[in-house]
Amino acid sequence: MTLRAGGPYYPRQPTGGSVRTTTRTQLLAAALLAVAGQAALAVDPLLQDDPAFSVPPPNSPLLGIEPVGSTEGVEVRDVRDLGPKPPPEAPPGDLWVRIRAGFSMPDLVSPVVVQRQAWYAQRPEQLRIFVERSRKYLFHIVEALERRGMPTELALLPMVESAYNPMAYSRAHASGLWQFIPSTGRNYNLDQNFWYDARRDILASTNAALDYLQSLYDMFGDWHLALAAYNMGENGVQRAIDRNRAKKQPTDYPSLVLPRETRAYVPSFQALKNIVANPAAAGVTLDPIPNAPYFVTVLLTRDIDLRVAAKLAEMPVEELVELNPGNNRPVVAAEHAPQLILPVDRAEVFMQNVEQHDKPLSSWQIHTFKAGEKLDKLATEHGLSLERLKAINGLGPKGTVVVGQQLVLPQKGSSAGAEPLPFTPTAAVRTASYVVKRGDSWAGIAAAFGVAISDLKRVNEGAQLVPGEQLVVEMRPKQVVKKRAKHPVAKKAQPASGRSTAKTTPVRPAAPAQVARPSSSS
Repeated sequence: MTLRAGGPYYPRQPTGGSVRTTTRTQLLAAALLAVAGQAALAVDPLLQDDPAFSVPPPNSPLLGIEPVGSTEGVEVRDVRDLGPKPPPEAPPGDLWVRIRAGFSMPDLVSPVVVQRQAWYAQRPEQLRIFVERSRKYLFHIVEALERRGMPTELALLPMVESAYNPMAYSRAHASGLWQFIPSTGRNYNLDQNFWYDARRDILASTNAALDYLQSLYDMFGDWHLALAAYNMGENGVQRAIDRNRAKKQPTDYPSLVLPRETRAYVPSFQALKNIVANPAAAGVTLDPIPNAPYFVTVLLTRDIDLRVAAKLAEMPVEELVELNPGNNRPVVAAEHAPQLILPVDRAEVFMQNVEQHDKPLSSWQIHTFKAGEKLDKLATEHGLSLERLKAINGLGPKGTVVVGQQLVLPQKGSSAGAEPLPFTPTAAVRTASYVVKRGDSWAGIAAAFGVAISDLKRVNEGAQLVPGEQLVVEMRPKQVVKKRAKHPVAKKAQPASGRSTAKTTPVRPAAPAQVARPSSSS
């Protein structure tokens, strides 16, 4: 294993006690529950009551807030009167000072910005949690922005997107700090498979988000339009521009007719920028964040259990998951996620403990499901209940597997299966891994998993069905369609008939035949 740091080695600074460790753990637990299917824009408890991103009742005012003229204590001039940035009074090591110095976007001034600023300012505890969560990731994001010459206020965008919760998951299946939907994630090389979802990976998703934001700015030449496109898609923004252009109307962001959520999105970002630029004017106190790396990366050449890694780093497994949220299974598969992120003050002790560790780093193994096998028998053989086996592999209560599908099982004699799972996502889209065998076809594999051939090919673009190749299969739960109740109708007398009324049972397509696990799998 190799230690790689993004800068000089700094001891981790204390957090100031604004959120205790128990609270941080509770927030993580809430995030994990969110991934299990709670409904919200980006499923995080802090965003659920935000009127900017909730579904409004008919004829409700914008954002669920009364117009500015009737809002007590809020005036449009408050935004304009913030004036120049105050001289920095925080110590030179405060990351907020560095972020303010890199602000370079034009300010958006509108009544909606005032409303959003007032909304955030009235919730200081929510802002403190934003800051507490962000301190793990903010330095890395600011460094990445500065290397690219991009405005540093973009480091605030995850506050709007996900409340700086890397586990956030939306109704549109967007995931991670930067809330990539599956298709856009794939467009920006964010792998999504049985082992790992790069949309939640801090390093990979940040790099992809900045690539995407830069491309949107290059497309529109305006940061407000770029942000609107990040929220609703570039095609939607372009259509709004074309409509205004056809009417000979201005095509800047304030002049466009956009969906309600997007009309609140950019003002929400501007409101947070105003608060960070001058917290005192908003009546807010921002806890300092050290202007130093919070984490380093350790390159992996072997698989390692998350619990083993946390033990070797002498840190809580919950905090390790917060830094490595992209892993879908309780083991980090080096083939798919070849690096582990650790706090800077835990990396050295981790390396020392690894050198002295004389036991396997992973207690899990990959098993390729064979013809004739049964899940309940497999579970018993490995000391698991059937429910536990399904939970470990991200299967729902009614989930099934097909021949050739890969499963994660504890080594026989290991206690790993009985330990609490550090993180097992259960999202609206379940991902399986399948190993191609000789004679397989797209139609046969798709039928075995109950997915469309087009979807299978889209997720595995470029795959040639070579024996031993691993495919990713995305399975969405079937939607239960409620039928409308019909008015009772008098039954007509049925004439005698020799015609059978028995229902026929559809024949399920045969599953692909057994396949051996390739030697390169890990």
